[in-house]
Amino acid sequence: MLSADDPLPFQPERVLIAGVTGSGKTTLARRLAEIWALEHIEIDSLFHGPDWTPRPGFLDDVRAFAATDRWITEWQYTSKGTDDIMTPRAQLALWLDYPYRVVRSRLIRRTLGRSILRTEMYNGNVEKPVWKLLATREPEENILAWQTKTLGYWTAKMPDVRERFPHLTIVRLTHPRETERWLRAQAEGASTAPPKRRSRDT
Repeated sequence: MLSADDPLPFQPERVLIAGVTGSGKTTLARRLAEIWALEHIEIDSLFHGPDWTPRPGFLDDVRAFAATDRWITEWQYTSKGTDDIMTPRAQLALWLDYPYRVVRSRLIRRTLGRSILRTEMYNGNVEKPVWKLLATREPEENILAWQTKTLGYWTAKMPDVRERFPHLTIVRLTHPRETERWLRAQAEGASTAPPKRRSRDT
């Protein structure tokens, strides 16, 4: 497992981003997609249909994008079967293993902002009103409770990931400052990389 200070042995073309809810997976995916010229597939938008209803074609859509050559996405819905589809194809996994105070404050700011502004996310869905979020502590209904329930998920899962998918390069980032430093290194590497040789057929 690599740290923020370890150079990548290659420039990846298929990337998964792991981390608890609120760690910033989607934001990082968007930034890396631009740096590495990858297609960002927001996996939440494939899973949730209108009114937060799970889409029946979710896994078919995951199979379709995982079969392509260049993508980056959030490492989620493993209990729904995505591990068997995405992870064998992925080359790099970034693990946002941030302190609780960081992910908690980020999730609170994000949730309140989306709820108050009624920000549309995907497929017409918007965050629940604040009063509804506070009315229940069930993890399936309250995203803050869900974060609490799943805080240790990736710490427990990573040993199995390393055993099942030895081909996967994993970078563990333990604080947003580390992530920013690591991102700067990737951007500098991308800007100094030699241009790709064009095919004779193009």
